[in-house]
Amino acid sequence: MKIRNGGPDSVPDILALLDGAVTWLASQGRTGQWGDQSFSGNPARVEHITKYAAAPFLIRLAVDDEGRTVGSCVLSEERGLHIPAVDERELYIRNLVTDRSRKGSGIGAALIADALDEARRRGIGLVRVDCYAGADRKLVGQYRALGFTETEAFEVEQPGGAWHGQVLEIRL
Repeated sequence: MKIRNGGPDSVPDILALLDGAVTWLASQGRTGQWGDQSFSGNPARVEHITKYAAAPFLIRLAVDDEGRTVGSCVLSEERGLHIPAVDERELYIRNLVTDRSRKGSGIGAALIADALDEARRRGIGLVRVDCYAGADRKLVGQYRALGFTETEAFEVEQPGGAWHGQVLEIRL
């Protein structure tokens, strides 16, 4: 597996990964994170992902030996809209997703290691990420297992009720 930069031509692969994750989560009855509808079938979600292909964002792709995209994340020095600010420069990880058929193969860990390397290259000492923290908090536990520490919890009001999130960080 190699990690490389992505761009506008990577958007279909990222949407396919997200669609696969939604299907996988829904098959387990875990629709609180992203619902049960595909990303690629929702124009607002497609537009959101497409925006990541332009500055100030950096798309990073995990690509297997056959050249297939098996994971992706977006890096930025700008945090997400609902995320509490910090008083220092940071690298923020957004939209980390991996091919669910390859669960447990280290794709997510490789993307996180790459993000930490990018932060060091930029001279940044703080890497943060946020994730869904509702229901069983499994995703929070996965980030803790990768070395992150929980910081602020937050909620985003949505038509179906509050979406519970958790910010986590690694200090370098």
